[in-house]
Amino acid sequence: MKITSLPKLQTERLLLRQLKENDNKVILFLRSDQAVNAFVKRPKTNTIEEANNFINKINKGIDEQDWLFWGITIKDNPELIGTICLWNFSEDKKIAEVGYDLHPKFHKQGIMNEALISILNYGFKVLELDTIEAFTHQNNEPSKKLLSKNNFTHIEYRKDSDNLDNIIFSISRNE
Repeated sequence: MKITSLPKLQTERLLLRQLKENDNKVILFLRSDQAVNAFVKRPKTNTIEEANNFINKINKGIDEQDWLFWGITIKDNPELIGTICLWNFSEDKKIAEVGYDLHPKFHKQGIMNEALISILNYGFKVLELDTIEAFTHQNNEPSKKLLSKNNFTHIEYRKDSDNLDNIIFSISRNE
């Protein structure tokens, strides 16, 4: 992975861009809201300072090529509505994990589907990944539906040792 800066990605309705400091209120919401985090096992963000620290950590990780992390916005509206990332790259940079979250008022509008298609395209065509994986809670029906709709396959024999409630999905470049 030789990315010198995070590219902006555009879809029909969306702009995927790097996080900015003024995204801190939305990051605080996304990382603390009960509905958004119902199926996610991660530390809760409790203050604007913690949100700022998270944004700084994410942008530093992009600079160090540890991950790619986009803020999701509606075109012509700079306000953040969600995030999507490729991270947890294999040592040979051929496998990555996708992760995402979205403000509840934007659920059921096809937004995450549109963002995911863009990220899959980028991961397979630009980064030349062989496989993209997704770890999702076994009871997160919307996430499972999104992954299945995008040709991910549930890998039943694999377990997430960090969270046994998660199930693992995978898609390969040639699928």
